[in-house]
Amino acid sequence: MARKKGVKALILNWRVILLILFLIGSIASISTRGLTYGIDIGGGVALVAEPEKSVSKDTLNGIMTSLQNRLNTFGVKDITIEAQHDPETGQSLIVVKVANVTLDEAKQIKDLIESQGVLYMEFNGVVFATGADITVYSSNYGLNLDPRYGGCPTCWYVGFELSGKAQNKFKEIAAGKLGWPVDIYLDPPVNSLMVVSDRVYNEMQDFLGEPESGTGTPKPLVQRISEAFNITVIKYENQSAEEIVENATALGKDKIVFADVPEEIYSEVKDLVVSKDLDLRVSYYTPYQGEDLKDFVKRTLNLYGPYVLHFDPAEGGSNGLQLSGSAPTKEEALQEAKKIYSVLRSGSLTVKLHVVNEEYISPTLGASFKKQAIIAGIGALIAVLLIVYFHYRRWKIAIPVASTSLFEVIIILGIAALIRWNLDLPSIAGIIAAIGTGVDQQVVITDELLGGTSGGVTRRMSTLRRMARAFFVIFASAATTIVAMSFLLVYFVGTLKGFAVTTILGVLVGVFITRPAYAEIAKYLLSLE
Repeated sequence: MARKKGVKALILNWRVILLILFLIGSIASISTRGLTYGIDIGGGVALVAEPEKSVSKDTLNGIMTSLQNRLNTFGVKDITIEAQHDPETGQSLIVVKVANVTLDEAKQIKDLIESQGVLYMEFNGVVFATGADITVYSSNYGLNLDPRYGGCPTCWYVGFELSGKAQNKFKEIAAGKLGWPVDIYLDPPVNSLMVVSDRVYNEMQDFLGEPESGTGTPKPLVQRISEAFNITVIKYENQSAEEIVENATALGKDKIVFADVPEEIYSEVKDLVVSKDLDLRVSYYTPYQGEDLKDFVKRTLNLYGPYVLHFDPAEGGSNGLQLSGSAPTKEEALQEAKKIYSVLRSGSLTVKLHVVNEEYISPTLGASFKKQAIIAGIGALIAVLLIVYFHYRRWKIAIPVASTSLFEVIIILGIAALIRWNLDLPSIAGIIAAIGTGVDQQVVITDELLGGTSGGVTRRMSTLRRMARAFFVIFASAATTIVAMSFLLVYFVGTLKGFAVTTILGVLVGVFITRPAYAEIAKYLLSLE
């Protein structure tokens, strides 16, 4: 009877109840939200980007902030952006790590990073706004489902505001021109000579939007980019390298862009520019396999759109505007909205970035790392069980110690699932380190309990004093660990942060949840002897 009362008192002890509640909540969190993993476990891509020219520390921080905004709004889950310094060249580098992405998504992210030029909004050959004129509020994008506006499940919208000066200019040039195209560019090839194939030239004559009858005819894209960005487009008609270079220098261009022409002419022009030491940048574009010609033109110009003007900007006094469009599917429409939202929200950068190195870890390789990490964790728990047993020669101590360590891991993983913390190998190393720290502290508690004296009140008072002493040691050890890990958290970047976060989390869970519960369980089990 006394034993049953003891079990009931143990189960109703608030420390044990707290442990049980956290266990249930953690299992529910893991089951419903699932665990997310870092690059080395879930797969992903690591990209090293180099600024086009040397930048100050403040400028570099601004670039990193803009990249973070852009990649966050692009819908990527786990993003780590850090600055590094190349000791050999003295060049500042930006390392971008993105987890849980496929190879195709990794390519999109690379393109997004390298498109960090100046943002322009152009209408009928006139640039009416740059990135500095645009304000995009959080989550002001999505699918146009409102029936009041002709709800369409595959139509998207992105809302934004223009500064007063840009808005006035837009009203002036776009009044009454419904259905005309609005172009958005990120770092177009300003002041360049574009040499293109006949079919690309014909495609560029299009891009006219959907002008309503009576509103006139928009200028073709070839003319719009000529007037807005001084981009001269010519057809490739077997001109020699000398003729193309002379044409570019006579027009005062600083770039030559080849698109969908024989690669030989590009190589000849590039060699000629180098041999004459001319201040000309030469680039070459060719369509991807199966790429639509219109998409190729947009990629060559870094053009987003064109988007159709569905309202008269001269009507109403609001600075709020909206881009809209449609896609074949709901998912593609939402993806397009996210892309344009991220482009507008991140604004412009003063320096363009070039990805100089990339490393892709496939989810398959990451899965093998995950398996190895699970085996290591199970091995650590078994080792704890055996070491504690051989130390005390009592299973009633060894099993609760190992079980408490397992409970601690479950709670840490439950919290990680709840806050969507991405687990990488250093994070898992931090969990294993927390197991070791927890076992040390449970041994302190056990040793203090085993040192109690016999007899009524004397034993009770002795136990209380010993528990107080044990928890003083535990709190002191925890405080030291948290201070040390906080230093890593604040002053270091990258994988060390994952190790620091899980170690601190493990220490806090242990001190406030699992250690007090273990002390009550151990007191009950040892009282039965």
